[in-house]
Amino acid sequence: MGKIQIEDMEFYAYHGCYQEEAIVGNQFLVNLEIETAMHTAAETDNIEEALNYQVAYQLVKREMAKRSHLLEHIGKRILDALYAEFSVIEKASVKISKMNPPMGGKMKCVSVTINR
Repeated sequence: MGKIQIEDMEFYAYHGCYQEEAIVGNQFLVNLEIETAMHTAAETDNIEEALNYQVAYQLVKREMAKRSHLLEHIGKRILDALYAEFSVIEKASVKISKMNPPMGGKMKCVSVTINR
């Protein structure tokens, strides 16, 4: 068993509950962690035996391009897409951070983490 981590993927998107967020957009960071068996890929050095993290990135990118009101909804869609694509996932976690959220005060980000 091992972990694949794709860290600090940056996306500009239009997620949020407020109309202004749909117009102006915001910067988002996504962190992904996937637990899967790696012994065969480690032995064979064959990408066909590995969970292709380039494909995982493309799935995250696709889901981040679809507008949502809630970070929770985006996280669920990302996990749904990953589990549909890769039958070898044992566990997965996605953290989505909205940078400089419009909450009436200064803060770096607000984040949601979903595990499955």
